[in-house]
Amino acid sequence: MSEKYRKKVKVAVIFGGYSSEYSVSLESSGAVIKNLDPEKYEVLPVGITKEGEWFSYTGPVENIENDTWQQSEYCTPAMISPDRNTHGLVFLGEDGAKTMPIDVAFPVMHGKNGEDGTIQGLITMAGIPLAGCGILASALCMDKDRAHLVAEAAGVRVPKAMVLTQGDDRKMAVDFALKTGYPVYVKPVKAGSSYGVTKVEKPVELQSAIIKAFQYDDEVIIEENIDGFEVGCAVLGNRNLITGEVDEIQLSGGFFDFTEKYTLKTSEIHVPARIELRKMQEIKQTAKTIYQALGCRGFARVDMFLTPDGEIVFNEVNTIPGFTEHSRYPGMMKAAGLEFPEILERIIRLAME
Repeated sequence: MSEKYRKKVKVAVIFGGYSSEYSVSLESSGAVIKNLDPEKYEVLPVGITKEGEWFSYTGPVENIENDTWQQSEYCTPAMISPDRNTHGLVFLGEDGAKTMPIDVAFPVMHGKNGEDGTIQGLITMAGIPLAGCGILASALCMDKDRAHLVAEAAGVRVPKAMVLTQGDDRKMAVDFALKTGYPVYVKPVKAGSSYGVTKVEKPVELQSAIIKAFQYDDEVIIEENIDGFEVGCAVLGNRNLITGEVDEIQLSGGFFDFTEKYTLKTSEIHVPARIELRKMQEIKQTAKTIYQALGCRGFARVDMFLTPDGEIVFNEVNTIPGFTEHSRYPGMMKAAGLEFPEILERIIRLAME
């Protein structure tokens, strides 16, 4: 059959979500939709509002990016059916329920209820091929404490840390910080985009940082500061893995918080990183080790620190990293020779394996 008449692959791109990272998802999903080849893919955008309502969306992509997509003429209530015989979407229109099979579900959602195994569980239950990491890897990577335990068991150094739950004696955090030495980082255990993260420089700041982190999760992790700088590695694949070029975050001060991640006001990202080739290869191999240990598949970005002594320390894995054309993951892959549309095509092929 000629390429022209080959059946298009139906891809449901799921965006938004009941998450503090809702707005980031809109930017990423807009870029994904624009870069999926219309000759090969029939894109079915599925939006989830901040309140958790599901809609099939048929309007302009720009309305997703600027968050004006929730207009009645473009939106029909819809959801993924958990029924494996449906294998797709259920539309709840004025004429009753209708179904549409889909070939691949591609969640482009960040943070809770999108990147943490929840939406992946629904897609898996429905028997629909999933673009990206599965349930266990998504949940593990979202949990900074348990991801560190797995990475450490795989032989990768992780920061010294302790975890507080609601009701724990906060004095444990004071004792940990005094023993470890300031600064320390206080983070929600399960949150992304640096929401709720504070770099604590002195004891008087510790309790307010813990309170802030508890606003995003019921567990808080306190970590030692790692001297050096952050490096990242984009990984693509299920069994046979390829990596992008390693990138390096150059900070003028503070840490790579939400503002810096999405505006780069005072920081720069260097791709490839300004490090020697041998260390670059070691970082890539470490990223693959972490990716495999945590059970990742499809794609993910592995973030690490490189100390002044050349030691690699694990930070976290983003199973659905930022996906705008200017985001770190596409940037690392582009430096390795893969353009954005080719990255997406490979991710969908991996989902259908």
